[in-house]
Amino acid sequence: MVERILLLACCLLLPAPTAAQPRSDQEEEAGDKKPWIELELKLPAFPRPENLLRFEPNAWSSNRFYIDLESISVASDGVARYTLVVKSAGGAENISYEGIRCETVEQKYYASGRRDGTWSRARSYEWRRIEYKEINRQHAVLYADYFCPDRKLIKSSRDAVNRFKYGVPRSGGGSG
Repeated sequence: MVERILLLACCLLLPAPTAAQPRSDQEEEAGDKKPWIELELKLPAFPRPENLLRFEPNAWSSNRFYIDLESISVASDGVARYTLVVKSAGGAENISYEGIRCETVEQKYYASGRRDGTWSRARSYEWRRIEYKEINRQHAVLYADYFCPDRKLIKSSRDAVNRFKYGVPRSGGGSG
């Protein structure tokens, strides 16, 4: 009985473990944190109707959401980039080239599509926090279901295309 009390007392005196923060691949390779540097922006070809694939971020929106499969890229800077096309019930169409950074749960607009089939670069390239909202939740769905399963960037653009074409895997969440 005395031994159990001593053992318990010793356990209480040990320092409590601290919550470990996940380390990025760059940190593990370098041994310390390096500043993140975003790659230079290269705009993709303007989307063509035959490359658009519809996805449903929510059931109650009258808008239709499409991803341009040819525009998807997974870059070494940890950003998934893609062209998003949103069509309203009234016929309006918004086209944007965007990026999602899994590590920080953020989204950025790079450019908007013009009617003449060209891009207009965004005036400011600010990263914005992705939040799950009832309305306009397309970025949260793109983050969680397509580009950042388990909060980690998918391995390749092919993995993303497969997720859009064949559905999101039900178990495991990761890409393979």
